[in-house]
Amino acid sequence: MEWRDEGAVLTVRPHGESAAIVELFTAAHGRHMGVVRGGAGRRMAPVLQPGTQLAVTWKARLEDHIGSFTVEPVRSRAAHVLGDARALAGLNALTALLSFSLPERAPHPALYARSVTLLDLLGHADAWPLAYLRWELALLEEMGFGLDLSRCAVTGERDDLVYVSPKSGRAVSAGAAGEWADRLLPLPPCLLGQGPVRAEEIAEGLRTTGHFLEKWLAPALGDKPLPGARARLVDLLGRRM
Repeated sequence: MEWRDEGAVLTVRPHGESAAIVELFTAAHGRHMGVVRGGAGRRMAPVLQPGTQLAVTWKARLEDHIGSFTVEPVRSRAAHVLGDARALAGLNALTALLSFSLPERAPHPALYARSVTLLDLLGHADAWPLAYLRWELALLEEMGFGLDLSRCAVTGERDDLVYVSPKSGRAVSAGAAGEWADRLLPLPPCLLGQGPVRAEEIAEGLRTTGHFLEKWLAPALGDKPLPGARARLVDLLGRRM
């Protein structure tokens, strides 16, 4: 069994004396693991960092074996994030959530393209937090838990949408919320493609996407807790407000 593809590193863990088990999010083969010989050594360890883009060849005797990767670096993203604690937290949150959420060996080409775009944006401090927030929406959609923010769940109207129902994931207008407003989640304009974007809106949006990641997605995956990397990112972004 053999295939070639390109992907971004999600996780790396030692295997034996010098090898490493590398988890990638690949364009055509989804989340996939393989052993990299010498992956824990001095030459390869700096290459095998979360977020690094690799060209890979995977080989195994049988399809259900873990197999081995031969890797070639395509693009390192370390320089974009090492001097920026928020960008590093964004990278860690993205890779952790992909590792947490994706079924193994199932392709998700649209999410892959969006994830690579976001990884490349991490060097642009003014752009990536909003892109990350919208990426969480896309992750929920890809996993079957998409939100309906197009019209009010109560009236069907498309205007003045300012809340999200925590039960249905549907938008609610200001007029329809009534006495239930304090029980609803915020729907900041940036999630509707309306700007300019304020830092407070990013925090509000992450509160909303975080609710559905925790209450909808995590239980479907065996009720595992969300990766701590996401909470650290939310905390860092909140400090800048």
